[in-house]
Amino acid sequence: MITVIENAENPGSIRRAGEILKRGGLVAFPTETVYGLGANALDAEAAARIYAAKGRPSDNPLIVHIARMEDLSAVARNISHKAVLLAERFWPGPLTMIFEKTARVPYGTTGGLDTVAVRMPKDKVALAVIEAGGGFIAAPSANTSGRPSPTTAEHVAQDMNGRIDMILDGGPAGIGLESTIVDMSGEIPTILRPGYISREMLRETVGQVEVDQALIREDSGIRPKAPGMKYRHYAPKAELKIVEGSPEAVVRAINRYIEEGEKTGQKIGVIAGEESAGLYKGGLVKTIGKRADELSIARHLYGVLREFDELRVDRIYSEAFETPQMGAAIMNRLVKAAGHQIIKV
Repeated sequence: MITVIENAENPGSIRRAGEILKRGGLVAFPTETVYGLGANALDAEAAARIYAAKGRPSDNPLIVHIARMEDLSAVARNISHKAVLLAERFWPGPLTMIFEKTARVPYGTTGGLDTVAVRMPKDKVALAVIEAGGGFIAAPSANTSGRPSPTTAEHVAQDMNGRIDMILDGGPAGIGLESTIVDMSGEIPTILRPGYISREMLRETVGQVEVDQALIREDSGIRPKAPGMKYRHYAPKAELKIVEGSPEAVVRAINRYIEEGEKTGQKIGVIAGEESAGLYKGGLVKTIGKRADELSIARHLYGVLREFDELRVDRIYSEAFETPQMGAAIMNRLVKAAGHQIIKV
């Protein structure tokens, strides 16, 4: 299979993407979070092609993307008043909600669960692709399972070239981290994956909001209901460790790791904020933005992890990024990419 890459602004590109989706094919397209790998969400065979292309475990549920609020009831049941309030405030946008599924949604899309994850993205290209493809598009991130999520069409091509039918290039993703996932199938809204929409923002709209125990404790034994909770995600090829502590202690520790690694001939990568990047003595230092600019950090994280793959570093050390709104989401992705390896100094 030859993967066609088209500019999303070219006349006819959206129409051709829709035709591919309607016949059961796979199309990668931009959203405001990351690039998604789309297929007809109501076609179990099309959903199976997503799992095959990504090498994704079949019990890891997919998110159904819609383009119109009125389409929610076609795929979800028992939609609560709180869910309506959240949709009215945050849709279209980077919020995914989980509901009981309708019979129209095959178990192949939901990973065998009786619940379905639904999102209405904000990106205009994404909305147009969903409409052109029939209105219900399953779309996990368009990367090989476990790899850093793609925030550009080039990232998609690195992983998916030859595996899918088309890549729509709509430029860099605006946010750079996947959507917040909230389980609305119980009485109290529960965060299953942190994202741009923070717990505080959700509380302002619906009051009490919990955080799932499977997110807090990896050894909880609870079966996850959302993408990204069970399996290692976002990982670079090199071993990644996060160094936590005071800024001065973190710099001292990472400088020591750089020196030790380079003495044995290792190539060491460092992920740093702009404020501290100049304090490292050696190593390949990559900045992901100023700490005051959370969106910059989110946008650059996955790209930097992929850059280190291209540079073939042997080991990566990252500062921690506990920022006010998106800190939970940024650290969630970093911790998973590091396989929960955290050094406290």
